[in-house]
Amino acid sequence: MRILLIAFILLHGAAPVARAVESAALERGAAITDPATLRELDGGRFRLDRMLQSESSADAPLSNDELFRLPSMMPVRQAIDGEFDRYVVRHRAGLPKETIGVGENFDFQLFDRALLYSTQTRFVLAGIVNRMDRAYVSPADCGEVRLIYRLTWLNAPDPGDNAASQRLPMTLNLVLKAKADQKADRSGPEVTCSGIANRWLAPGALSTEKLQAKDSPLDLLGVENVDRIETNLQIAHAPKSAARDFRTDYLLKVFRYDRQARVFAEASMENQVDRARILADDSLKRAFRIWLLDPVNLAEFDRGTVLIPEKFLAKAAIASTPAGFDPSDLQPEFGLVQGEGAAFSEADIVAALKKAAASGVKLQNIRSPGGFERRLNDVTCAGCHQTRGIGGFHFPGVDWMAAKPSNSTVVPASPHFFGDQARRRDILTALRDGRQPDYSRGFASRPQLRGSTELAGAGYYDGWGAHCYVAAKPAASNDASFKEWNCAEGLACQAVGKMSRIGMCFVKGR
Repeated sequence: MRILLIAFILLHGAAPVARAVESAALERGAAITDPATLRELDGGRFRLDRMLQSESSADAPLSNDELFRLPSMMPVRQAIDGEFDRYVVRHRAGLPKETIGVGENFDFQLFDRALLYSTQTRFVLAGIVNRMDRAYVSPADCGEVRLIYRLTWLNAPDPGDNAASQRLPMTLNLVLKAKADQKADRSGPEVTCSGIANRWLAPGALSTEKLQAKDSPLDLLGVENVDRIETNLQIAHAPKSAARDFRTDYLLKVFRYDRQARVFAEASMENQVDRARILADDSLKRAFRIWLLDPVNLAEFDRGTVLIPEKFLAKAAIASTPAGFDPSDLQPEFGLVQGEGAAFSEADIVAALKKAAASGVKLQNIRSPGGFERRLNDVTCAGCHQTRGIGGFHFPGVDWMAAKPSNSTVVPASPHFFGDQARRRDILTALRDGRQPDYSRGFASRPQLRGSTELAGAGYYDGWGAHCYVAAKPAASNDASFKEWNCAEGLACQAVGKMSRIGMCFVKGR
């Protein structure tokens, strides 16, 4: 039972705690999750096809069959089809005794691609998330705003019907620049990052009425803000069997908008290290080691604001869940640190940490090879999605089409998402006030408090189900990167895996 409980927490997060504080965590400039508001926005200019083509004025939304026939979306379909084909080939080569295909008769149950390109499905707006905390990537853009759409049946029942959710396991994230390159059609004062942040943080700014006003944060967003599409699709699921524990694989992809060609083109994924390619190429491996261990880059890596050069990156990732707490080849960084042919040895990392300290660099998170390895994992797209997610998602969003949504959609976001809200709001406030923001972030497993006390005692930080570190004696044996990961009063850290001392906070004596 304990194993099943832990697996549930890993996949779904601490839902009761999330319900208790989700209002406080979300309704302060961070996200729009009100079902009625999203339903109205989806019926207006934020419907996906209207955001992808400004000339779209059809009363009815495009089905996915029509959506993926748009010239701008055809490369997306081609790239996803290619990933499906490669996934099946890799599976048959690596697991030849386990069948794969669409339907319950297969060991690995493949997502039915016909649903993605069907006349009966479409993407529905499930949430809007402010990510101005990413302004360090491109300060001129003032960060990002993300419109998150969930794949669903086109003719789903009305909200009043007592029907199960019609949603399917895929999200499409339309990433917008918070500040567009130009606003030739607008008059008035210049739009600034401070002004945009002020709109999001103004009292009642995210109420349905305020969002319709001309000075609302959404008034600044349009087709001209579109930067890229990010997709997350549950490509296959393997139920528990005599051969294996249950496992679900999620395909992650990114497509940048080419304004000249007017298409979404397949792109490298930010910080998604191409492990296989690096380990197979000694010169690339050496170049990656030299680049990342440079004191300047190591400092940004520690802060979580590093931007790894494209030559080291992949254009697709499979995030497998649950990945567990012990080292596993399901984790993106596995094999890059330690072991035969690794890119980094413990001696390399220790020497780099000493060099950084000697040059005056003060590291916040990475104080050991273990911390370096964990950061190398959670800085990637796949590694982050494996950490404290709801399955393989961090923001499934609300399901405004179902009267009785499932447990995973009552809570619109993962523990990782909720735990990061104090940091995001702190940055948003700094932008509003014209101060230099602190863009650093902690590990995905352990958020920064930023002076706030709202997460203390909650499962997002040190409460029941939080990630922690099992300390031991002597004190010198404890990993310096994690030794402060304690549990709230009345709880004790208990190891979950067999090798890792990263565990979870449970009631003492259990």
